[in-house]
This record gives sequence, structure tokens and C-alpha cells, in this order.
Amino acid sequence: MKRYFSPIVLSLLLPCMPEAAAQDGATAISGKTPITMLYDTRFEAHDPGPEHPEQARRVSAIVERLQHHESLQPFLRWPTFAAATRADLLRVHSAAYLDLLNAEQARVPAGTHRPLSTGDTVISQHSLAVATLASGAGMAGIDAVMSQPSPLAFALVRPPGHHATRDRGMGFCLTNHIAVAARYAQQRYAIQRILIVDIDVHHGNGTQEIFEADNSVFYFSAHQHPLYPGSGRPSEQGVGAGLGYTMNVDVPPGSNEQVLLHALDQQLVPAMQQFRPQLILVSAGLDAHAGDRLGALQYSDAGYGNIAIRIKQLADAYAQGRMLWMLEGGYVPVQNANAVEAILTALLR
Repeated sequence: MKRYFSPIVLSLLLPCMPEAAAQDGATAISGKTPITMLYDTRFEAHDPGPEHPEQARRVSAIVERLQHHESLQPFLRWPTFAAATRADLLRVHSAAYLDLLNAEQARVPAGTHRPLSTGDTVISQHSLAVATLASGAGMAGIDAVMSQPSPLAFALVRPPGHHATRDRGMGFCLTNHIAVAARYAQQRYAIQRILIVDIDVHHGNGTQEIFEADNSVFYFSAHQHPLYPGSGRPSEQGVGAGLGYTMNVDVPPGSNEQVLLHALDQQLVPAMQQFRPQLILVSAGLDAHAGDRLGALQYSDAGYGNIAIRIKQLADAYAQGRMLWMLEGGYVPVQNANAVEAILTALLR
């Protein structure tokens, strides 16, 4: 099948893993299951401008921490992966929107950046290639957890994806990576029930819209309110066949992770006793961390570890432990590294 990109960007799509992360060799040690990590230095080619919060450093700082982490690195495997194809994206996005992305990308001169016409998102010369590579990382994560090199995967991708709707890029997002991963899991592995847990400080309006009429995907989001994009009220519970398969929780500004942990225990856990997901995907936004540039919540490093433990308990109970975590927001590099370190440490317990 043809790839989505023109020959202009083929060089960007050649394998280019970070030197210290190019191996694909972690194995179970002391009874601990390895975690598949999906990252590629080509993610750095997306350049929204020097003052933009969505910088490459927010992800590369995580990778550098993990590469030099003596207790975690032996349990991490770093395979290569390919970009999503147009057919992969069409499971989620409209043809008209993909054509618009291609057309607008073609008009961006090298070394410049400009706003996408559909929303508050900036693109540069290679942004679409990078976004589609990020969607491919999610698909590779699905392959990993379903074929059992490891039931756990974490895709360290940029730009984020959960604000991208079927027809619109917005909120720094071009393609909705977690939605692409979910549809791929359904098409490739016949997964019938998928839980998406969104812990970003912002509501994942794109993910909710894509699945709101679908009773095969349960979407849960706990997010700061009020905050961009303004959606995600608890009254939004899905539509049509999907009614009852969307669950939103408002988290007041200044709150710590206890609000989310309480919602997981008191709302999501009982719902999952009925839904019984076969696979869990996590929109792992880290911008609820205390001190993040774009949010006003107060999640701690330890809090992210506790969140991971709660979600892992659901995965172990219903999904044979199968989880894919995908990075969404998080705009302070050192805090991102701290949070991912805490999450991975918890998942390896």
C-alpha cells in the first residue's frame, strides 16, 4: 500500500532511532515483563516555532532519562516502526480532512511555520509526516501488546493527538493517534471492547467525538474544568448506540490527583465490571502535573504512579494486562521525565 507522503519527505521516513535506544532486546528479568517503548528522533522535525510550548525537548528529555536509568532501562525494548498509511488514517479521519492537511502542508516553505486553517495548530515543513509517524507508533504499540513481546507499551510521540476530530486539527493536534490505534486494534485483532482512559489536563474532545456513537469503545476523561477546549461535561455520555459509553469527570483548578483516583475507583471501576474491556489505551497527558505551563492542576510524580497502578489493575482484571500508553500533553520537560519514570516504575511492580 502506498504511504501517505510525497517523495519530498521520504528521507524523513527512513529509520532514525536514537543511538542508545535502537535495540529491541529487553527480556523478562526477575519475573518482570518488559515494556515496549516507541520513540523516534524524527519526531523532532515538527517545529511549531521557538516560543511554542509543544517543543521537541518535552519528549526527548523523557528518552534521555530512560536511556540512563539503571533500574528501568533493562526492562525497556525500543523497536523501530513505520508511519501510518492513508488507509490507516481513514479509519478515523475523513478523506476531505486528509486532503486538506496534504494541501496546506505543501504550501509551507522550508524553515517556516504557519497556522493550520482548521484550528489552533501550527505546522512546519515536516509536521504531517511526523504526526503520521506518531500514529504509526500507536499501531506498533498495538502489535506489541497483542503479539505479546510485552503486554505493556508506551509511545513517546509528538505532536499530541486527542484534540483532532474526524474533520479538524486543533489544540496542537493533527491526527488522532489513540483513535487510529483503537481502530487498528479492532480491524487487525478483532478486539471488540476497548477502554480509552484520558488523563490529560484538557478534555480529549476529538477522541470523544470520534467514538461518541460507538458502544465498542468506552471513553473516560478526567480533566480540569474550566479549561480549553470547553467540552467534556459530565452530562456528555455519548449518543445513539454509544449512550452510556462516555464518562467525563470535572477536576477543579488546584486539585491534586486524588480527584482522578477517586473517579477511577468510584466511577470507572464499576462501569468496567459491565463493559469488561479487552484492551486499554491511555491518553497519557502529563500537563496535569503541578507547575505545568498550560494547566492549573497539582498532580505529583507519586500521583502518576498511583494512577498507573489503578489502570493496570483494570488491565490485569479484564484485558490480560494489555495496555498502550500514548503521550499527549505535558509542557515542562523535566516534569514529563519525572512522571514517565514514576509511571513505568509502577507498571513494572
